[in-house]
Amino acid sequence: MAAVALPVATWEGFHIHQAHAAIEVIPSSQATNSFANAQLLYTLRGHKGTVKSLAFSPDSRILASGGAENEGVIRLWNPVNGKKLGNINKAHKAAVESLVISPDGRTLASCSDDNTINLWSLNNFKFSRSFVGHTSNVLSLAVSPDSKILISGALDGIRIWDLLQQRPLGTLVRFDNLIYTLAISPDGQTLASGDNKGVIKLWNLSTGKLINELVAHSNGVNAVIFTPDGQTLVTASRDRTVKLWNINTGELVRTLTGHNNWVNAITINPDGQTLASAGRDGIKLWDLTTGELINTLSGHTDWVSAIAFSPNGKILASGGFDQQIKIWGTPVKRN
Repeated sequence: MAAVALPVATWEGFHIHQAHAAIEVIPSSQATNSFANAQLLYTLRGHKGTVKSLAFSPDSRILASGGAENEGVIRLWNPVNGKKLGNINKAHKAAVESLVISPDGRTLASCSDDNTINLWSLNNFKFSRSFVGHTSNVLSLAVSPDSKILISGALDGIRIWDLLQQRPLGTLVRFDNLIYTLAISPDGQTLASGDNKGVIKLWNLSTGKLINELVAHSNGVNAVIFTPDGQTLVTASRDRTVKLWNINTGELVRTLTGHNNWVNAITINPDGQTLASAGRDGIKLWDLTTGELINTLSGHTDWVSAIAFSPNGKILASGGFDQQIKIWGTPVKRN
């Protein structure tokens, strides 16, 4: 496939600052364990349908959740104590498919089957503005490490938005790309997209050019995520597998098998050691270095549809078809 060239004007003002792009992981005295001994800490109830998306604030103190079945509500929680912080009612006219919170902690972005992307202030949960441009369901969002760029993946392709000036920057690709999922590398240079055919594409975000195309899975790609060091891309598919890819060579590093149906979602602990994957058969925790399955968490009564590690690495949140959110972690022993 030929690379998609973008007009220069489309990308004006998009400058990646390497110094700010790296994600700092600050080790705590409570080491981010492998979650081999993770326990269910809280069950959060409130959604009236499947929990489709989860996103933590950078300080790990706010968990945002988005629901399906045309609920259109974003719910906000304190993951530390399991308390409800509030709701953004009528956030969308249809299912909230994906949520992201910018690394600077200022903006919550949501996208929906109503074809729109909405921006909210994380300070007061107030509406900021809408991005309208997609003509079909918007299924995935990704934000650059410097919080300047928002990228949206939809059934009609990929669009780029200026998050600071809150304006459209352009279209990366359209037509024959039913995009299910997106991820931006930790250095902000590369975008990974996964589509309904099992194809992974890597894009240079500075030029808009296609870098590589991987025929990765035999069914749709539900989730993609970069490891914190940016060297590996992890992909999850409806073909029941999770795969690890070398970003530089495009070679398959490892295939993780064990799920008995679609793998709906994946997340990586900020320590880069533990991968969590979610599906019909619950949550599986893997050692990223060895590929070893280290734990299975069975708490949901139906498919697990969304999963996220907190930025401080201490909490794992999961959402399911059972309309519940589970908070997992290792209870801290207090003197």
